[in-house]
Amino acid sequence: MMAEHTESTAPVTDGAAPEAAEGQRRGRGGRGGGDNRGSGGGRGRGNDRRPAQEEDDGTIEKLVHINRVSKTVKGGKRFGFAALVVVGDGQGRVGFGHGKAREVPEAINKATAAAKKSMIRVALKDGRTLHHDGKGHFGAGKVTLRSAPAGTGIIAGGPMRAVFESLGVADVVTKSVGTSNPYNMIRATFAALSEQTSPKSVAQRRGKKIADLLGRGGSKTAEADAEAIAE
Repeated sequence: MMAEHTESTAPVTDGAAPEAAEGQRRGRGGRGGGDNRGSGGGRGRGNDRRPAQEEDDGTIEKLVHINRVSKTVKGGKRFGFAALVVVGDGQGRVGFGHGKAREVPEAINKATAAAKKSMIRVALKDGRTLHHDGKGHFGAGKVTLRSAPAGTGIIAGGPMRAVFESLGVADVVTKSVGTSNPYNMIRATFAALSEQTSPKSVAQRRGKKIADLLGRGGSKTAEADAEAIAE
């Protein structure tokens, strides 16, 4: 009799557990936390398509880094996002911007707008590489930029690669020392790019001809090089 009683009560206990578990699942679903996050994610993806549509004007936009930060307040934690974006036209103009907002798409839009306002012009040799080597320093970040022959490619890592791809450089060799912080690396890279000069600008500043400057370096084809640079 004891065995029969145990067998008869066991199914009742097992049946109650699935009902309770199902009720808990329904309770979580009823709050709609997952559904709300899903709908919000859909709106975020829609805003992320805006930079791709703006590429029709020839700008190249690259998202370098997104950082999530939290602030503890009386009611709990308040989250925000910080975005670092690099923008260029692929023809010698590039800029970077930083934006913060409560949502990722809004932070990216702010950073993109700031990057377009701070674009600088960099002189390129043959439209593919730098005219000369350069060094940049910001905070704990130190970068070295070197011009390279055709076919070398972009030898750069992380944030620095995004800068040169947006700038339109095809051949360059870089080295970063001291920090891997993307903000310091980007600022150090722009510090080095801002010091780039072309033979044409140097000749105009010194009141000389381009062929004279190139000829003093031992170039046998100074006149041909000068004509190519002038064009």
